[in-house]
Amino acid sequence: MMISNLKSILFAISVIFASSVYCIDDKCAACNAIAEELERGLMKEKPRNHLDMRHRLDSNGQRQGKLIDYRVSELRVVELLDGLCEKMQDYTLDKVDKSSKVWIKVNNWDNLKTNKQEARANSKDISTFCGRLLEETEDDFSELIKKGSIKVGEVGKVLCHDLGRYCKQTR
Repeated sequence: MMISNLKSILFAISVIFASSVYCIDDKCAACNAIAEELERGLMKEKPRNHLDMRHRLDSNGQRQGKLIDYRVSELRVVELLDGLCEKMQDYTLDKVDKSSKVWIKVNNWDNLKTNKQEARANSKDISTFCGRLLEETEDDFSELIKKGSIKVGEVGKVLCHDLGRYCKQTR
């Protein structure tokens, strides 16, 4: 009896979690909104010095260790991706016309003319979707950043077409 109750509870939790992750109708548009936020992060990056990891001295008093280029460092990846999904809570769906919606960044929730409760729910949905997207693509995406393969203007193609496969290629 207790095991069947536990199974029922676990099933209910999984249904609720799955529905919140997959309630994004247009995953391509949501992915592109996340890519745009990453683009903003890339554009806001300030030039940084190399990371000096030469903290040890050898027997001659010479510093030992590596000098790592910031652009290919793990620190850069962490700084770009850290807090990304929390930033996505500033996004919601906005109606373009009766049949289409776009993800927009909300600067002031008080000035929003749509249903605020629905808008907040949408912001939580895209934030959850962002977490799922990063979970699926973070390792490959991080490697591409460290290799220098990700340039401003290319994040959407790499993240949403190549890695996430949420957008279909049009040729």
